[in-house]
This record gives sequence, C-alpha cells and structure tokens, in this order.
Amino acid sequence: MNRTSFFAAIVLIFGGFTLANAEEKDVEHLNSHWGYAGATGPENWGSLSPKYSTCSQGANQSPINLKNFTEANLPPIEFIYNSQATEILNNGHTVQVNFPPSTAAIRVDDTTFELKQVHFHAPAENQIDSRFFDMEAHFVHADASGNLAVVALMMQNGESNIALEGLWGELPAKADGPHSLSTRFFAQQMLPVEKDYYRFSGSLTTPPCTEGVRWLVLKQPVPVSAQQVKAFTALVGGHGNNRPVQPINARTVLR
Repeated sequence: MNRTSFFAAIVLIFGGFTLANAEEKDVEHLNSHWGYAGATGPENWGSLSPKYSTCSQGANQSPINLKNFTEANLPPIEFIYNSQATEILNNGHTVQVNFPPSTAAIRVDDTTFELKQVHFHAPAENQIDSRFFDMEAHFVHADASGNLAVVALMMQNGESNIALEGLWGELPAKADGPHSLSTRFFAQQMLPVEKDYYRFSGSLTTPPCTEGVRWLVLKQPVPVSAQQVKAFTALVGGHGNNRPVQPINARTVLR
C-alpha cells in the first residue's frame, strides 16, 4: 500500500471518531492557534484558517440563547451509561474525560449515539431565556456514521458538586496528553433527576465549528461550587472558555 492509500484508509476507518473528537482533539488543540481572547478569540476564528471558515459563515452555530420555544412532544432520552471514565486530560482549552469505546451511549431518534467524552466550559456557553449559568458540561456522542449528539448540562453556583469532587482532585496542571484516572467517575453521577430537555440543531462550539450537531440541553441544572469553578478556570488560563452565543437565525428550539 502506498503512502496516499495508507492515509486514506486511516481517514476512512477513523472518520467518525475524528469528528466526534474534533471539538477536543488532543494534539490538534495543543498545537492550534485559537483561543478565547484577543486576536485568536472567537470573533476571529473564521479567519484563522480556511478549515475554520464555518465559524464565521455557518448559519446554525452554537451556542445559542434558547428562547422563543416551540412546544413539542419530545421523547425521553434513553441514557445507557454503564461504564466509568478511564482518562482525563487538559488540552489547554478545557478539561476532558474520556470513556472506553462501546461502553456508554444514548438513544435518540431510534439511533444509538456512543458516549466519547465529557468536557467543561465556564461560564456556561448556552443560555436559557437569557439566563446565564456558571458552568456547562458537554457529553459528546457519535453514532456509527460519525453524526454527533451533545447533551448539555447546566451548572449553577451552589454547594459542591459531589460527582466532580474526586475528578477535580486529578485535574492535570499542565496541557498535555491523557492521564489514567484513579478515581471512579461515572457519567450518570452528574445527571439531574429530571431529564426533560430542549432540542435544536447546531454546531461544535470550537473550531472547526462543524454543523449538523444534535443539541439536547437538559432543563434542570445541577449545583457546582465557586471553588470548583475557580479551580477549573485556573487551568484554562484564568479566563472563561466559553464561546459567545450565536444568532439563532431560522432555527427552531423545541421543548
């Protein structure tokens, strides 16, 4: 097999996984020249690289201020979260927790979306009826074809988040590759009791801002302490790692 064919095969095999991790790819993010402030901030992402053009030209970008809802009979999300995370990493833009392949998933639209990773933003990126939240967790899933579904969990200032306590004890101080987790962390531990949600079509919230992402935003927030938010923020440069809300345009937000 020649070099060109070899790399084409790699892309074919791992295409779905690459898309599912495009928002938080370790090496790409460590070496990329984008950020959350100044000349490389969100308002300039679209001009930093031709690969990022969707960030400025896309019509269905995330995050958004969820409002002007359309009432809909949304079926429950089926959470099949049976495994614990195995890795944690600081990629310079966020803290990400990875899950083993084929061990956790959700069912939406009669389709299984495998849980790839969970990462965090502070302050929260999405707003709900112009309400701001202190932090937001994104549960990133992909189906067999690489299509993405993100479950967004809002976190508001309050008591310490028990599910994060052990995880926060292993926050990597530097941006580098993944580290094995010694603490037991299960995705379902973070979920609220009520799992009603809003739904809209959007994008990744970081370059390359790929569109066609199913966004499922849980209505019920969970608590997070000011100390936990501060510890996370310190690892990502001491400032927020949230992209500003984008125009809704012609999209419908279902609830």
